[in-house]
Amino acid sequence: MSKISAMMDTGKRSLMNSQTALQTTGHNIANKSTEGFSRQRVELLTNVPITEGNLQIGMGARAGVVTRVNNPWLEKQIQREGTNMGFQDSRADSLARVEQVYNEQNNKGVNQYMTDFFNSVRELSNNPESLASRTLVRESAGAMAKDFQRVVGQLRNVQEDIDGQVKTTVEEINQITKEIASLNEKVQMIEVQKVPANDERDRRDLLLKKLGEKIDISWAEGKDGLVSVTAGRTAILVSGVSSSELKASQTNTRNRVEVFFQGSSSGTPANITEQITGGRIGGALDVRDHVIEDLLTHVDKMAYAVATEVNKAHIEGFDKNGRQGVLFFDQPESVVGAASSMSLNKTVFNDVGRIAAAGQPGAPGDNTVANLISGIQNRQVMDGGTSTLDDYYNTQVGQVGAVVQRSIKAQESQKNVMSQLTNIRESISGVSLDEETTKMIEFQKTYDASARLIKTADEMFDTVLNLKRL
Repeated sequence: MSKISAMMDTGKRSLMNSQTALQTTGHNIANKSTEGFSRQRVELLTNVPITEGNLQIGMGARAGVVTRVNNPWLEKQIQREGTNMGFQDSRADSLARVEQVYNEQNNKGVNQYMTDFFNSVRELSNNPESLASRTLVRESAGAMAKDFQRVVGQLRNVQEDIDGQVKTTVEEINQITKEIASLNEKVQMIEVQKVPANDERDRRDLLLKKLGEKIDISWAEGKDGLVSVTAGRTAILVSGVSSSELKASQTNTRNRVEVFFQGSSSGTPANITEQITGGRIGGALDVRDHVIEDLLTHVDKMAYAVATEVNKAHIEGFDKNGRQGVLFFDQPESVVGAASSMSLNKTVFNDVGRIAAAGQPGAPGDNTVANLISGIQNRQVMDGGTSTLDDYYNTQVGQVGAVVQRSIKAQESQKNVMSQLTNIRESISGVSLDEETTKMIEFQKTYDASARLIKTADEMFDTVLNLKRL
């Protein structure tokens, strides 16, 4: 009788094992499209056998634990490459905006406006007494100054947009770190019972990847299953079941948004902007603080050189009525900000007769100064007297194009890397509907066979009980 009971117990355990396996298979199928999900499986263990005399009789199997099929080293590699992907994506997007500022295929650019200005001065040198030629010089000079201001304004707009992106991304980072800290607590509560927190760990791994896409992080898991996350070098965002926030705000020293870390509510916020070199924030800051600032410096140098060189020549000449020349442009105080403040002298703007074309007074038809000004275009007045205005500007445009192309290629290369890693992860941890369907049929048959075993044991009981009646 005891052997029949043991057989029935074995069938019952097998029935429960099949039911658990079927439920796990259903869980896998339901989460086929869940981002970051790792397929799960039931680990079956041989049950403790019983010994009768010199026989050891097996007692079937029992469900040991439900585990997830996961490669932690691959997950960490995906997170690191995701940080690079976020950096390249953000950098490429911002550089595309910068490239449009210098796109002269559809619209006139600074170079063309400078050419128009110097050509109008050449036209004036051909007819120094012409009021129409003088008016053209004034209008072309004003248009050139406005285009310098346009370039600066559009580059500043890109910087402001990046500031907005940084603020938005910081808010998203704070939400993610809060959830990671909450998941830490859940993982700890579940695994203290010696049960793997499969779904919680999948969600936490996914959040770490998403966090890495936004900012460069380093993280590690302790023996207790809790992860600690650090952004940059010193900003500890998650420690145990608590999280700290980042803040994005403008500073008094720079009119730009900076990222601050505040470890406690009473602590002093620490500026960690310089520590951020990866993720979407890192890519955006690289373009904002390096690429665009360099371009603004180059534009200012050009505007300063044009205003200074033209003013030097113009102030030495004489106007239509023989009066001493005045400043043609308002002279910038320094190179910094020269492009944004570039404008015509009000005296020249209000009276084109004050434009000096002659080299001496009382000499109708004298075009000495006009020729001197028009010649500035081909003189080496940039880079310490090693390049002309046209060469200098074309070099900058060429560099912008090269930087954009390199960024696009880097982005495409990183996409390929991420695609390969994602495919590898999918082959290891992903859910295959064909495979799960096959398993489902297998477990269903095992369930039927287990039920059959129980039925057979029950019939054996009946046979033993009916022996008395014989």
